[in-house]
Amino acid sequence: MAKRDLYAILGVSRTASAEDIKKAYRKLARKYHPDINPGKKEAEERFKELSFAYDVLSDRDKRKLYDEFGEEGLQPGFNPERMREYKQWSNAGGFEFGRRGGSSSFGFEDFFSDLLGGLGRGRQEAGVGPGEDLEYILDLDLLDAVRGTSQTLSIQRPVPCPVCRGTGGQRGGQNTLCPECGGQGQVRVGTGPLARSRTCARCGGTGRLSAGGCARCNGSGRVITPEHLTVKIPAGVDEGSRIRLAGKGAARTPKGPVGDLYLVVRIRPHPYLERKGKDLFLDLPITVGEAVSGTTVTVPTPSGEVKLRIPPGSQSGQKLRLKGKGVPDAKTNTGGDMYVKLLIQIPSDGGERARQAANLLESCYQDNPRKHLRL
Repeated sequence: MAKRDLYAILGVSRTASAEDIKKAYRKLARKYHPDINPGKKEAEERFKELSFAYDVLSDRDKRKLYDEFGEEGLQPGFNPERMREYKQWSNAGGFEFGRRGGSSSFGFEDFFSDLLGGLGRGRQEAGVGPGEDLEYILDLDLLDAVRGTSQTLSIQRPVPCPVCRGTGGQRGGQNTLCPECGGQGQVRVGTGPLARSRTCARCGGTGRLSAGGCARCNGSGRVITPEHLTVKIPAGVDEGSRIRLAGKGAARTPKGPVGDLYLVVRIRPHPYLERKGKDLFLDLPITVGEAVSGTTVTVPTPSGEVKLRIPPGSQSGQKLRLKGKGVPDAKTNTGGDMYVKLLIQIPSDGGERARQAANLLESCYQDNPRKHLRL
């Protein structure tokens, strides 16, 4: 994975608050959003980079891992405790890990298997136990979450090894007591404060050994299989929503029960829209003339464009409601509302005519608009 500074991508410091990170992302997203830059590959790639940086730095746990380990800490299955142990081991010049039933040192292969949280030797009990539930993060754009969508996902599922049928041993081999753990399935490793118990790497926690390990799964009893799933995302899902896909989890044995797959929704912020519960909020720029005289303007909503009447004498910051144009709720068959905040725009360079108009408008004020301000 290429080295890059996610803070620099968003243009914030490493001590930036969550709100600063959100503001920085929204500002840059407005500039590089594909809808604003149709057909521009550079802008699209930049937007993807911004989205990745925001996904990491807006998540407290992911940000903590990134700050400590860099992007390596974001890899699936990364084990921060094992990495910290390795760093301590490395800084101390190395130390021996005792094994139950023997004096050999703890193997680097086993250590890095633990470090990356792999499904290899010693990580699963072959042939026993119920199915396992799997969990994946599903990143959605705000509008996709509001409207609902379908996505094709590529996941990695552990399945029972088709060669050894989940046993981890050669077919037809006899079981014997594991000499490494004495049949306990656990071995003690480390010394002092780092001492701990772990699943026996030799028998996979079963306490028994088959004569000869399975070459297909390297004795783990399972292999990783890629799978493509088309998932229907219901309209109105929110941050943290869990979508359950029954029977799409993992099984330990070919005929054993299969767990479920849970998709945990994480929503990317929109450059212009903001969501609060079932309501949506949009800043709407209007001209001075539109605010003074009133008018009807076209406003985009997730369900399509609508006409909105701007009352005469509208003020900057005033909010108008579009009933039922917020986030739909499938359970109640109702929806939230959309609130449009009026922002009066002054011509940036109107020249002499604009100044004359402003002077004329100034004469229309009957009171000082700041007279109520008292500290």
